[in-house]
Amino acid sequence: MAIQSLKPRSRKVKILATLGPASSSPEMVRQLMHSGADAFRINMSHGEHAQKAELVETIRAMEKELRRPTTILFDLQGPKLRVGDFEGGEAEVRKGDRLVLDRDSALGTAQRVELPHPELFQAVGPGDRLLIDDGKVRLKVIEASDERIVTEVQVGGRLSNHKGVNVPDVVVPIPALTEKDRADLQFALEQKADWIALSFVQRPEDVAEARALIGEKALLMAKIEKPAAIDRLSDIIALSDGVMVARGDLGVELPPQDVPPLQNKIVAAARQFGKPVVVATQMLESMITSPTPTRAEVSDVATAIYDGADAVMLSAESATGQYPCEAVRMMDRIATSVERDPVYPARIHFTETKLEPTTADALAGSARQIANTVSATAMVCYTSSGSTARRMARERPAVPILAMTASQTTARRLGLLWGVHAVHTRDVSNFEEMVEKAKRMALRHQIAAGGDRLVLMAGVPFGLTGSTNVIHVVKLVGDELERYATTR
Repeated sequence: MAIQSLKPRSRKVKILATLGPASSSPEMVRQLMHSGADAFRINMSHGEHAQKAELVETIRAMEKELRRPTTILFDLQGPKLRVGDFEGGEAEVRKGDRLVLDRDSALGTAQRVELPHPELFQAVGPGDRLLIDDGKVRLKVIEASDERIVTEVQVGGRLSNHKGVNVPDVVVPIPALTEKDRADLQFALEQKADWIALSFVQRPEDVAEARALIGEKALLMAKIEKPAAIDRLSDIIALSDGVMVARGDLGVELPPQDVPPLQNKIVAAARQFGKPVVVATQMLESMITSPTPTRAEVSDVATAIYDGADAVMLSAESATGQYPCEAVRMMDRIATSVERDPVYPARIHFTETKLEPTTADALAGSARQIANTVSATAMVCYTSSGSTARRMARERPAVPILAMTASQTTARRLGLLWGVHAVHTRDVSNFEEMVEKAKRMALRHQIAAGGDRLVLMAGVPFGLTGSTNVIHVVKLVGDELERYATTR
C-alpha cells in the first residue's frame, strides 16, 4: 500500500480520541487519524496491559506510515469509592429514610450497607453530602463516627452492588494514586507514554507525588474533576504540564449549572499559565448510538473552542460507540466552522494572557504582532524541549505554528498544543541552516507557498534549551521553490 502522509490540519484546536473495543484495530486507528484525530487516549480503567501495549504498537505503526508524530495519553483510573454488596444484589431506598454506611462486611439492605473506605468515616460530618451511582441517589450526613455514617436519603432510588460514591463537600484523605495506578503508571512509562492524565486530583500535593514518580519521562496532565481542586486551581496548574476539564465527575459533584462557568474559569487559568487545556466528557454523547449529534452537543463543542481550549476529547463516542469515525469527523467540522467565524480571533483573546518578564515570552508576543503586521503565512520555531512552541501557542496567533525538533519525544508531546504542527527532523548547527530548513519544511508540509512570509523564532547558540532569543522574517522566493522540491 502506498504511504499517504497526513496533511497539516486546517484547524488549530486538537482532537483527542479515546481508543477502545470499537477503535482498536490498525485500520480503525488509520481511519481515525484520517478523520481528524490528532492524539489518542488510552483509558487505564478497563482492559489488561497486554491490550494496551498492542494499542501503543498500532499507534506507532500508523505514526510511521502516515509520517505524523502522534500523541499518546495514558489516563490513570484513580481511587474509586464504592459501597459493598446487597442482599439479592440491590435495595430500594426512599426519600426521608435513614441509611447507615458502616464497616460491617455483611450484605446490605435498605437500612444499611458496607462502605469499605475507613478514611471517609472521620472526613465527613453533619450536613455533608454523599452521592451514589453518579448522583442518582443522594444522601445527607446526620452523624458520623469511626464505625458508621448515619445519613438521610435526600433523593431515593435503587442501589446495587459496588456503586460508586462521590463526596463533594470535603477533601477526601485518600492519595490520588492507588496501587493499581502505580502499576499502570510504571507500565505507561515503559510504553513511552507522551502524557499521563492524573485522576482524583484534590490538592497540589497529589500532582507533586505523581511528578516525583514520572520525572521527565512524560508530561503530566491534572484532571480537574473534584470541587476541592477548584480551590487550589492555580497551584495545581503551576505544578502540571497541562490540565483536563473532566466534566463528568464535576457534573456529579456540583450543580449542573455551575459546570459551564467553571469550565470557562479552568480554560482561562490554564491559558494564563501557557499550558494546554483539554475539555472532556460527553461532548458528542448521543453519537455513541447515533450518526449525528444533537444541536446542543454541537453548541457545547463550539463553546469550548470559542473559549480557546487547546483540545476537545471524545470518550465513549470513539471507544465503544457505533460511529467512532463519524464522531471524529463531526468534531473536526465543528472546529473548522468555528475557527472560520470572523469573531473567533476576538473571542479567543477575551482571556488576557500576560507575558512573563522573560526574553522568550517577550519575543513570542512580538512574533505574533510581526506575523500580523507583515501578513505572514506561518510562525516557525526550532525547539528542543517544546517550550518555544508552547509560548507561541499561548499567544493564539492567527497563523499556524510549525515546530521543528530533533527530538521525536518532543514532537509527540506537542500534539495537544493549539495550532502547532510538529515535525521531527534532523538537528541544525547554525542559524543559516535553520532558516533554510524552516523554508523547506514549510513548503514540504504545505504550510506555505511561493511569495509567503514566515516569522521564525529560535535560540542561538543552538542545542541550548531555554535560549530563545531571535526573531527572523523570511520570504519564500521562486528559485527556492524549485531547489527545495528536489531536496529532502
